[in-house]
Amino acid sequence: MRNPRVWLFDLDNTLHNASRSSFPGIDDRMTDYIARELRLPRDEAHALRAHYLRRYGATLLGLVRHHGVKAAHFLHETHVLPELESLVHGHAHDFAALDRLPGRKFILTNAPRAYAERVLAALGVAQHFDGMLCIEDMAMFGDLRPKPDARMLRWIAARLKVPASRCVLVEDTLQHQKSAFAVGMTTVWMQRWMRMAKKHRSAADKVGVYLHRRPAYVCARIFSLRELRRRLP
Repeated sequence: MRNPRVWLFDLDNTLHNASRSSFPGIDDRMTDYIARELRLPRDEAHALRAHYLRRYGATLLGLVRHHGVKAAHFLHETHVLPELESLVHGHAHDFAALDRLPGRKFILTNAPRAYAERVLAALGVAQHFDGMLCIEDMAMFGDLRPKPDARMLRWIAARLKVPASRCVLVEDTLQHQKSAFAVGMTTVWMQRWMRMAKKHRSAADKVGVYLHRRPAYVCARIFSLRELRRRLP
């Protein structure tokens, strides 16, 4: 390809089944953190976590904006998952497809770097990627601006020295894809684990439509990374 694409891969529920391995533990730790730090009953902490997720796309943003929570402390406390490596799993044929995919490939995740590194090491796929952009890297003008912030997505394309039109965002979260499409990126909705994840609170909030429908801002739906070259020739 004369102008190969730049691939931006989400991590959780895109490269591995996070609804099984990590989301339940992270959700519990977030709720515990909010209850402890804000001195709330656990049911109120749970509701506040879900509210900020829906409003801002990330619970952390609401806690920083309205309660002065330190982002680094929150991320560390909520992503300490001792059994993570034993629970993480993906599909070998997906990872073989990554190796054959032309163009540069990056991880783009709202998760903290230490967690993302652990997941990639457990999956054994770090060598397939040219770099990793985690939530710590998504700060602009002193504020965190993780996905789905459109300004951050434009900045990522500029940082990678390509027009947004050459970037492909592959992930499970429609809200993020809507912003990516608006700035000119190609969007791919990974649905492999979404039916299972729909039973989980965060996925139920994120999906927002029936899985068999394709919103106008989604360029392709896939159930395996092997489909990428066929869906996006």
